[in-house]
Order: sequence, then structure tokens, then C-alpha cells
Amino acid sequence: MTLDILHLNKVFISDNYTVESINIKREVKYDAYYASDINFATDSVNLLLVNDGQDLVKMNFLQILEKTDSIAALKPLLVVGIHCGADRIEEYGTADILDFKGRGKKGANYRRFIIEELIPKLQVQYKVKQFTEISYAGFSLGGLSAIDIAWKYPKIFTKVGVFSGALWWRNVALDSGYQEDKNKIMHQLIRHGKYQPHMKFYFEVGRLDETSDRNNNGVIDAIDDTRDMIMELKNKGYSPGKDIEYLELPDGKHDVNTWAKAFPAFLVWGWHKN
Repeated sequence: MTLDILHLNKVFISDNYTVESINIKREVKYDAYYASDINFATDSVNLLLVNDGQDLVKMNFLQILEKTDSIAALKPLLVVGIHCGADRIEEYGTADILDFKGRGKKGANYRRFIIEELIPKLQVQYKVKQFTEISYAGFSLGGLSAIDIAWKYPKIFTKVGVFSGALWWRNVALDSGYQEDKNKIMHQLIRHGKYQPHMKFYFEVGRLDETSDRNNNGVIDAIDDTRDMIMELKNKGYSPGKDIEYLELPDGKHDVNTWAKAFPAFLVWGWHKN
């Protein structure tokens, strides 16, 4: 099914597909959003993958894309929202390291689906020889998955968007000797990884994302975990303002409405023509 939104002389389109994945052994739904004036054969087309693509449907992403482009013209961009499956918590964990409850068992399979199945399929579907840039974003646990996959494949991905990211993902339970600076899995992957000068990172978190405060410092864990992630990236060589963008919303919650409010700024940050 294809939906259109007309804005001035530009039509914005949403295509809906399903693919039977060999790697995660299920049918995967995904939606593709783009402007009709894109010439996929000749334009420098950018690809943005988004985990939890069903949330883009809930936030009426076609309208968000249309309104954002009308305010700040975007580069040719294909946004693909990948719907999660029933086993979301197993597919969206860090692919190479399980959490303290053994969750994330299908993370490596999901990563292979993205790299080996979905991206090549999109190139064929839209007749794109090679995307100019490929970026990845996600919400909550989907944000953790996005930065994990992008960090693993820096030769493929350039930008990462993490909205209310589940960056608490840890390898030790809180009551089993947990240490803030040692047991958060994604933070350790960044710490022990290599600096990739072309990569850029966008983080959104809301002050009402949660109420938990593990270390009783008066700051909720979602903010602490995100700030700690930014510190790991800074220590690796990335610069706030240049390579890292941080959006902290005073009224932001862990919900689709908040992510919908934050997404236009992310689009402008990553793909504004000027």
C-alpha cells in the first residue's frame, strides 16, 4: 500500500512491505518514507533505518517528514521503519554480549538480517547502486540495538540516533556487585572499540523518562546512562556539538509522543541541506 501527502509541489510517500527473513526466521514488516521528487537512480540518496518502525506509524511519521522538510529542506532521504517482532527483547539486545538475564539471544541474527538481507533488498527495491550514507536510529531498546549495530559496522553506518535509549543494559544484576563504570555493556563496547572519525551520534532523553535513580545522585538513570555514554564517546575522541548532539527534554517521557516531538530536530541535525 502506498500513501501520499502533498506539500506544495512535493508529494511524500509511504510504501509498506514485508519480507521473510532467513536470519531471524520471521516475517518482518517495514515502511519506507520518502519524497516523490527523489530520483533514486541519479540522486545522492541517504538511508536512515529505524528500529521499532511501528512507532513511526503511531506518530504519523509521513506528516513529520513533510512538516520538517517544509521548514528545513532535507537532503534526499529514504527512511525505513522496521517493525519489531514478538521477541523484541531478544532481537534488540547487544548482539555479541547477553545481559545479566541472558537476554539478547537473537541480537546477532537480527544484525545479520539488517546487514545481509534488508540493506541489499532496499538497494534492489529502489534501484540504488549505493546509498550515499546509511544511518541507524531507534527508541528505547531499539536505540540500544541501533548504536550496537552501527558501532560494530562503522564502514557501513555514519550517524546514530538514540531516543530514550536502554543504555542501562548490563551484564551484572544491581544486587550482584554492579559497578556503574564497569557493567553497562554498550559503554564498555564503546570504551574498548576504535575511534571512527566519520561517525556522529544523536541522543534524546526526557527528564520524565523514568523515576529510577540507582546511585541516588538525584538524576534519573536514563539521563545518567546517556551522559555516561557521551563521556565514553568524548574519551574516545568525539566532540559534543561537532560529533555528538544531546537533547534533554524537561517534559520528555518514555513514549511515542515525546519521540515524535524530538524527531524533527534529529532530521534537521542529520540531513539539512545547508
